[in-house]
Amino acid sequence: PVPGTIGLFVVMAVVFQAVFAWATPLMDAIDGGTAALSAAVFESMGNNAFSSLVADGVIAGVGSVVIFLPQILILFVFIILLEDSGYLARAAYLMDRAMRSVGLSGQSIIPMISSFACAVPGIMATRVIPSRRDRIATILAAPFMTCSARLPVYALLIAAFVPASSVGFLNLQGLVLFGLYMFGIVMGVITALIIRKTALRGPKQSFALMLPEFRRPNLQTVGIQLLGRAKVFLRRAGTVIFAVAVVIWALAYFPRTDEIPAGIDENAAAAVQMEQSWLGRAGKIVEPVFEPLCWDWRVSSAVIASFPAREVVIAVLGTVYAVGDEADEGTLSTRLKSAKRPDGSPVFTLPMVIGLLIFYACCLQCAATIAIIRRETNTWRWPIFAWTYMTVIGYVGALLAFQLGSG
Repeated sequence: PVPGTIGLFVVMAVVFQAVFAWATPLMDAIDGGTAALSAAVFESMGNNAFSSLVADGVIAGVGSVVIFLPQILILFVFIILLEDSGYLARAAYLMDRAMRSVGLSGQSIIPMISSFACAVPGIMATRVIPSRRDRIATILAAPFMTCSARLPVYALLIAAFVPASSVGFLNLQGLVLFGLYMFGIVMGVITALIIRKTALRGPKQSFALMLPEFRRPNLQTVGIQLLGRAKVFLRRAGTVIFAVAVVIWALAYFPRTDEIPAGIDENAAAAVQMEQSWLGRAGKIVEPVFEPLCWDWRVSSAVIASFPAREVVIAVLGTVYAVGDEADEGTLSTRLKSAKRPDGSPVFTLPMVIGLLIFYACCLQCAATIAIIRRETNTWRWPIFAWTYMTVIGYVGALLAFQLGSG
């Protein structure tokens, strides 16, 4: 049990190291292609509303999410290989005692592991748990697991604001990503413990699990599953994220104003236009709610817009900072690092970014997950509780991170 548990943590740490180390060249290529395509649109169509829609709305919005496809595929390659080899079943067995210590049976570990890909199938997998108490507790804990939708948010902020330095033989960025995954697990376990000790008190259930033999993974099976995951991700990028990117572009582009001070440069003029747009006005309305977290109106707007699907925040930031371009370089990371407040101070500081990461690690920003909780529990009580509980936890965590980091 002890060497096996240590080995499990070592395996997962290697996976998260690879996510950053191997994906960088492919991400740079996608980013360069997106920037070149946007420039080509303006060059061929001129600077008008339609070209801005195509370049700043569609290409910048969707491209800012698609750029994380290499990291997601690398993560899923490892998960599929571990699952097909029979290792994940042994990981479930290793974690059984820990699960039972928080009032859950070992049967809960399979839905929890499945939720690392997506909480929706993970919650559906709780149907195999015979105890209704264990089942609901697992359903409420599953959304804390770091799903693929959180990975683009983590990857963008970590790559932009965490130094790519080494801690021994490990990469600091990979360690931060690993820490966020572990943070989600801890929060899920604490949630299950609290729920089972209060609202869902009851006896523990026994646990039985068939351990498959270790085997060499079937590369064809791995390829088919990986292709399926890629299609799901790209389908979301081509539908939900595309639609949100277009809506956000329209909110940021209209209404147009002629009240731009004379003598300011193009970037400053774009910032003035952005602030008086519909998106800017909405951001100003909600800004006081998030001001204690040091979020400005643009970050607040992006977070609010991403509540239906958390990865949409990247598309929103990509659209917002493409329309209000504050840097000569074209990458979204550079724009975020260059973003300034009216007093000249940076928008994104390390304590603020840590708080934002904690918020996304906790908050339930997924309409599909809320809908599946409603269907699996047959009541709106639990999804409403889950959304409220996770949002409050995320807000308080972000507040503490910023205040303690700035203090």
